[in-house]
Amino acid sequence: MNQDKSMEFMQIAMKYLPEAKVKLDQAGVEISFELLQPFMELFTKVMNEAYELGKNDALK
Repeated sequence: MNQDKSMEFMQIAMKYLPEAKVKLDQAGVEISFELLQPFMELFTKVMNEAYELGKNDALK
């Protein structure tokens, strides 16, 4: 996985984290950074795959 892209994806996730936290709180789900970490890793995997898909489509 491209390290620069991973950092960009993490920055995007952090941008929306406060909104996600509010929604989780409203749903009665308490979450800490420790619990969130595996989901952030999953998010970067998903974003990397989506990026590669878009990149490959653009090259066609």
